Amino acid sequence: MFLVNVLSQIDRILPFILAESIRAELNLSDTQIGLVTGLAFAVCYALLSLPLARAADRGSPRGVLVGCIGLWSTMTALGGLATGFVVLALTRFGVAFGEAGAIPAGHALIARKVPTKRRGLALGVFSMGIPLGTMAGFVLGGVLDEAIGWRGTLFAAGGLGLFIALLTFLVAGPTPRLARPASDPTFLSSAGALLRRPAFRGLVLAAVLMGFAAAPFYAFMPSFLIRTHGFSSSEAGLTFGLLQGLMGVAGAILGGRGFDRAVRTGGRRILLYPGMVFLIGAATTAGALSVPQGWMAAALLLPAMFAFSYMLPWGFGAAHLLAGRGREALASSLVVIATGLFGPALGPVLVGVLSDAATGAGLSNGLGLALLLVPIASLLTGWALIRADRRLAAARAEEVP
Repeated sequence: MFLVNVLSQIDRILPFILAESIRAELNLSDTQIGLVTGLAFAVCYALLSLPLARAADRGSPRGVLVGCIGLWSTMTALGGLATGFVVLALTRFGVAFGEAGAIPAGHALIARKVPTKRRGLALGVFSMGIPLGTMAGFVLGGVLDEAIGWRGTLFAAGGLGLFIALLTFLVAGPTPRLARPASDPTFLSSAGALLRRPAFRGLVLAAVLMGFAAAPFYAFMPSFLIRTHGFSSSEAGLTFGLLQGLMGVAGAILGGRGFDRAVRTGGRRILLYPGMVFLIGAATTAGALSVPQGWMAAALLLPAMFAFSYMLPWGFGAAHLLAGRGREALASSLVVIATGLFGPALGPVLVGVLSDAATGAGLSNGLGLALLLVPIASLLTGWALIRADRRLAAARAEEVP
């Protein structure tokens, strides 16, 4: 499951580090790059996440997962054949179609096989695939871009994915179906019941705001290091990728262990700590966009990298507590949609438009100015998490006298 999450992130991240090469060969604007890395991916991802989560909850999580891996890997490889914006965008729709089922199906497997008291660490190990996949995507993507070109890089990633799909089928093993009542509600009614809970709505709001911080951060920060501080493609990939990998692993493991400790001890402050980390990340990211030295800018990005990963076990774990047994994939899907729809669909596009406008107006560091959206969204995410923490504590106090 960890390898699947690594692969998912590699295929998602590759267009970010390959963006400059793709933009130059296909003659794309920053706005079009924002559409490809944001809107084209996010819309399809969000539309299909709930149905795929429902299939994982009610049927075979392994079957859903293997089919999704095969689809997104094939579409990643086909992206290497793109001759213009439209074809490239269509392949990203296909990647999003497949990846929409990865986290819900993965969480369904974890929920059925791992007891609640250890689930935070399991979610942390699974989530660790995100920063390590991001690191691999940036580092290998930057190196391979210079060695075999962006098209060859996408072909290689697609082939690796088909191998991982076969491995997943052989290793994951069948998962027994859960017993369901005769009047099992539809996934829309189940989703509506969850969203009517104030604590879950607060968590969803925080996830939406996090998407506005994370998506532009990963889509444009390597380009910022290249344009503003003179990094090469491989240098940006290596620096950004390695730092993200280290911080992401630390965040996922510490977040998972922290969540488990809170559950075991009956603690009710589930979202306070990730909220505080986001407030720190907002301040340091704002500094990274204004300092003159490239090494200092990269160093100031570390707290934000940690925050994005640290949030995952706490956020998904809290969602599972609120949803209850047999609806973990549904809860994860709603959080994924909140994180992956509005922010990734609009954030990179907004940064791209603002960057084009600032550059067209003759302003220096136009991309850096546009990227101020990231610390603003991070600040709001921290506020929303602290606010949701109070609601979650109240909900748990009612359930456990």
